Amino acid sequence: MDDSQLQRYSRHVLLQEIGIEGQQRISAARLLVIGAGGLGSPAALYLASAGVGRLTLVDSDRVDLTNLQRQVLHTTERIGQLKTASARAALNALNPEVQVIEVARRAGPEELDPLVADSDIVLDCSDNFATRHALNRACVQHRRPLVSGAAVRFDGQLATFDRRVGGAPCYACLFPESSDAQDEPCAILGVFAPLTGIVGCMQAAEALKLAIGADAGLSGRLLMIDALTMQWRSLAVARDPACTVCGER
Repeated sequence: MDDSQLQRYSRHVLLQEIGIEGQQRISAARLLVIGAGGLGSPAALYLASAGVGRLTLVDSDRVDLTNLQRQVLHTTERIGQLKTASARAALNALNPEVQVIEVARRAGPEELDPLVADSDIVLDCSDNFATRHALNRACVQHRRPLVSGAAVRFDGQLATFDRRVGGAPCYACLFPESSDAQDEPCAILGVFAPLTGIVGCMQAAEALKLAIGADAGLSGRLLMIDALTMQWRSLAVARDPACTVCGER
């Protein structure tokens, strides 16, 4: 680390749990963020400000006026731009040291597989079960930790699925692909703007702890928040031996 980097990241370096070695690990980390919207915006901002080495953003949408209530990466002037391009402009302005890679297309299983394989940590900031399950399969196959977040109305949830940990569950253990769970788009149900910031920032926190080699505090747990009452609940999530993705077959 040079003098400029020591100054930029000095508040991390001062933390005994991070220090220079931990910051160097952050600077070498390759992170994949699926979605540059409500969750991906705060997550990417904090990952970039923390100095992650490479940040790959995947999103096929363009910035819309309705996004600006909560998607803090984007601005009124960038309405109509691809979200990945808008995000890259914001992140480069914040920290030009971070390599930002744009993937401006909707990623299915075939696209997600090499992206996950070429990353160290994955953040699921998507808004549909199809993407979440395809991403989970790729993370299980390549043994990459997955930090999953969701937010709709006033309800948020967060979990870390790290199959490198013995006996840890995967996303499908909690939400089986065969379940009747339906997508709940905020375009129909609405979403409380600060809730996306709360969940997205916590995803960044979990990812940075994974980057420095700290224990994932949410591994094997599902954290839920009711932003209307500001009450939190934590549930244990066990591995399902019959899981079609990570179960013993």
